[in-house]
Amino acid sequence: MRKALSISALLYGLRRGPKPSSRVNAIRCYCDRAVSSSRKLAGPLTQYRSLVDQGKLQHDPNQEAVASQLENLLGRLEKYERDMEEYHTSLANWEKKRENERRRILMEEAEGKQKDDSGNNQGNKVFGRWMSKKRPENVEPGVGKWVSYLNRERKLDSVVGRRPTAPAAPKGLYIYGNVGSGKTMLMDMFYSATEGIVKHRKRYHFHEAMLKINEQMHQTWKNQVADKSLQSSIANWIMSLPFDSKVKEWVAAEENYKQQVQMKNILPAVADKLLLDRQADQKGGSILCFDEIQTVDVFAIVALSGIVSRLLSTGTVFVATSNRAPTDLNQDGMQKEIFQKFVAKLNEHCENVLIGSEVDYRRVIAQNQRSKDQEHYFWPSDSIALEKFERKWDEVTNQVGEPITSSTISVMFGRKLEVPESCNGVSRFSFEYLCGRPVGAADYIAVAENYHTVFISGIPVMSMRIRDKARRFITLVDELYNHHCRLFCSAASSIDDLFQGTDEGVLFDLESFQFETETEGAKLRRDVLAGGNVSSGGAPTGLVSMLSGQEELFAFHRAVSRLIEMQTPVYLEGVHSLHPYFQRQRQNSGYITAENLQPQLTF
Repeated sequence: MRKALSISALLYGLRRGPKPSSRVNAIRCYCDRAVSSSRKLAGPLTQYRSLVDQGKLQHDPNQEAVASQLENLLGRLEKYERDMEEYHTSLANWEKKRENERRRILMEEAEGKQKDDSGNNQGNKVFGRWMSKKRPENVEPGVGKWVSYLNRERKLDSVVGRRPTAPAAPKGLYIYGNVGSGKTMLMDMFYSATEGIVKHRKRYHFHEAMLKINEQMHQTWKNQVADKSLQSSIANWIMSLPFDSKVKEWVAAEENYKQQVQMKNILPAVADKLLLDRQADQKGGSILCFDEIQTVDVFAIVALSGIVSRLLSTGTVFVATSNRAPTDLNQDGMQKEIFQKFVAKLNEHCENVLIGSEVDYRRVIAQNQRSKDQEHYFWPSDSIALEKFERKWDEVTNQVGEPITSSTISVMFGRKLEVPESCNGVSRFSFEYLCGRPVGAADYIAVAENYHTVFISGIPVMSMRIRDKARRFITLVDELYNHHCRLFCSAASSIDDLFQGTDEGVLFDLESFQFETETEGAKLRRDVLAGGNVSSGGAPTGLVSMLSGQEELFAFHRAVSRLIEMQTPVYLEGVHSLHPYFQRQRQNSGYITAENLQPQLTF
């Protein structure tokens, strides 16, 4: 029984695919070989100590301390989940009772108006004016709709009572520290252990979250501008009332005003729809795990502030990782007031925890597990290395047993990406094709979701002379790593020498802005970027130095560290269980293990 290796590959290599439900299936499948399906996965501290005892991790007191804090948080979640289930039940009953009482009060007022109404019935033409968004006739002289609305709300408070109070959420954790110090590993241990404890769970990486937030903002904005279904539902029940047209018009205007008052701000609306999966069942608590939180531009500050604040205010437990403490995130001083409120909210709801280790444990594990038999990074660009790279491509594609073809995959915002060579979950690109063209995080997420194995040829040594290509490559590595892809590279230098410093200028993070011109709703994001203007070509102007030199160096170090880890057996062991391609196979074929997947690839 491969208990030790399986758990190690699961926990150290644990990275999130794009869909939490698929990730859950992967965890279940992988753990079936180690523990009984009736038992819950051990908490982060137990997992961590087990890996140290097995010799899979080197003991680090900083990591163990964070694992202990996450274990304590996990212990508080079961009671919190029960409390939130009771709260949501009470809230649903309260909302139903309040709405019934509100309509009863509204009907009493309408009956009074019906008795006092001496005007002629003007038929459906009057009501039609409201439906066509023309301002209705003022049938309540001297009393504004705001006063009417408040009076009605006060009556409801006295009859139904105040809104139930949500139970206090346990404090989350904001974990920060150096590259390779174990932040993501520990957070993923915690996330995996919450399965079966908390119903509503999400795990996002920064790039994916920003893209989805931007997309959802556009959709929410469009829905709020033209919500025909809302008007239709109001019209149906009002038209059936036993009142004349003038009173029906008054009721319609009151309902329309109530909807306007209660219409959500766009960012809280995005938070409710994007990060909380409560469509089927409102009950229970919620957890958001956010990897590599950053504030690289104005949009990130504004969007994260609004969405995270909304989630924290409504009881979501927040666990995040970053290379910086909260107060150090915004070193360029963008949107100071909004940022300060954001930090205050984080400090109120999260404990800030520093992993003080200076050791990059990805390198340690790579040195301990280096294998000459499983070469994935070929350098330099000479005939010998290129021949090995081509042989590996032939070997892998022969294994999968499908013809090599060109294909097209879907990208966010309704776009498409052409894939020059692919077969059965394996794809091949040149560096110039992926990083030398105006593509970005959305494209890389699509590649990572569709292909468990990616070959990239012609990777050059990167300096500030090709800063845009370097930034794109870093984003590409991030997404391949986060989706747990297997990566084969043909490069001009060793991994450690791939990036050659920042003395020629400051990297500009075009990837943070790249997707704003990809949708017809680009104008919406430009409105959010209040700290600067965006030219018609999509290039930011008036925004000074999005990334400091330190941020660039961190991005370089992170990419190098991840490329090193992606060559290790413990990382490769997890590809079969954690990559979305194989997760979809398990979903489509029933509950099967990695050993039963066909074709069986040698990783």
